[in-house]
This record gives sequence, structure tokens and C-alpha cells, in this order.
Amino acid sequence: MSSINTLRGTLRAHDAQPKKSLGQNFLVDGRIAERIVSAAGVSRGTHIPSPPSDSTQLDVSRATLAVEIGPGTGVLTRLLSERAEHVYAIELDERMIAILKDSLGEAKNLTIVHDDALKVDFDALLANEAAPYVVLGNLPYYITSHAIRKILESQRKPQRIVLMVQLEVARRMAAKPDDMNLLAVGTQFYGATEMLFNVPPSAFYPQPNVDSAVVRITPHAEMPSVNADKLFALARAGFGQPRKQLRNTLSTGLNLTREQSAELLLRAKIDPTRRPETLSIPEWVQLTNTYERIITP
Repeated sequence: MSSINTLRGTLRAHDAQPKKSLGQNFLVDGRIAERIVSAAGVSRGTHIPSPPSDSTQLDVSRATLAVEIGPGTGVLTRLLSERAEHVYAIELDERMIAILKDSLGEAKNLTIVHDDALKVDFDALLANEAAPYVVLGNLPYYITSHAIRKILESQRKPQRIVLMVQLEVARRMAAKPDDMNLLAVGTQFYGATEMLFNVPPSAFYPQPNVDSAVVRITPHAEMPSVNADKLFALARAGFGQPRKQLRNTLSTGLNLTREQSAELLLRAKIDPTRRPETLSIPEWVQLTNTYERIITP
């Protein structure tokens, strides 16, 4: 309770009540913060405590940068500044900027960036940095997929992304074939996605109405050879009519006849009666490449 009272006092001092429009639910549980930072594996190139049992052991022998999206009042930021080579904290809310400067202004390895994370050029931001970087963030649902795609389409990709999102969103991101969805395709196309642990509402102030979870995305060493924009267009068409067969959803979404849609799927070695939630990422890649060969001019 003391951490919540401290946070309330800090917010009052800066006339900064949480804004629902920005999805502001501030993390107050220090144990959760420790687990998130451990899952990210940041380091100044020296020994740090081993990650907890729910995290895969990470290589922390090399110095690591941290890019934090939406640091808020700085609970994660403080831990990151103690462990990372340098921290870039991207914050949109001017009121939070003032709080960060007051509480963490002494940190020499912290750069506070007052901007919208969806507009930041990550390559330009890190242009003078040689060390690898990780991205962390507590993201509201409405920017999750856009933020992930923006980060992973940067020329210089992070070693990993560790995000705290709504539990249902985390489950969708980490779904497997037979239960795939558009968000899972959009995330797993870029990297291996794992849900690490749940976070209860009591870990935040104000408490949200739903549970949260921490997800880690590790970018693929090599991206599939495919047109990403076309793959996502096919996936949107495929998932346009939930629980329908692919020959029907692709026909409607791509303006094809049912015969053309069935032929496309057969040429891609996919049964036309399958449903989109059963396809794996390699199958979406195969379908996209086949579509480009036989449908698009």
C-alpha cells in the first residue's frame, strides 16, 4: 500500500491524475518490475542477477541499451537505468516527463524522449549507439499491433521486446495453430512469441478491470522471403469471416471466385476447407508467395 500512497503523492504534486485516454495504469509492484527487467536481459556488460524460473536464461555478458515505451512515473525506468548501458525513455505525456526528470534526473545514462512512440524513428534514435538494444513497454491495446510492427520493421531490430499487455491480448499474440488470429500472425511473422507470466490488477494504480500479462518477442534471425504487406492483406482477408473455410473467406476478401480461391489454396498445398485459425506462419508465407505467382500480375 505504501508504494501506491507514494505514487498518489507524486501525482498530486505534479497535478497529474491518470488519463484513461492514454491507457494510464501505472505499475506499482516492485516484484513485477524486477521480473520484467530480468526477462528483458539488459546489462552494462557485468553480472546481474539470474532471471527468475519463468524466464529463459539470457546472455547478459554484453552491454545492452534499453528503449522504454511509456515509462510513466518511472518504476521500470529506474531499474533499467541501474542495469542497462543506456536507457531511452519515450513518453508522450508532458506531466510524466516532469515526474521522470524530478525523480531520475540524476541518472547520467538516461535520455528522456518527449514524443509519440508510433512516430519515433528508432533507427535515427539509436544511430550513434553500437550496443544491441531491447524494447520494453506497458502498452494499451489500441497501439499494440502498430507498435510491434513499427519496431520490428526498423532497419536495426532489437534483440527482444518485452511488453505488458491485457491478458487476453497476450493470449492472442502467443496463440498456436488451431487457435491463430490476425494479431498472432502479425506478431509471430516477425519473431518467436511467448507469454511469460500474468500480472494481477493489484499491481497497478489505478487498478484496471482486467488481468495483464508479460509477453516476450524474440525477432527471427532471418525473415521469411515474402512480401509482408501482401501476407498481411491475405491474412486480413482470411480472418475477415471468423470460423469460415478459407476458400470462402479468401474469395470474399480478395474478390476472387470460389474456384480461383480453391485453386490458389490447392497450389499452395493447403486444403481449401481449412479455416484460417489452423494455418501456421510458414503456411501463410507459402500462400502469399503462391498468390503472387498465380494471381497478381
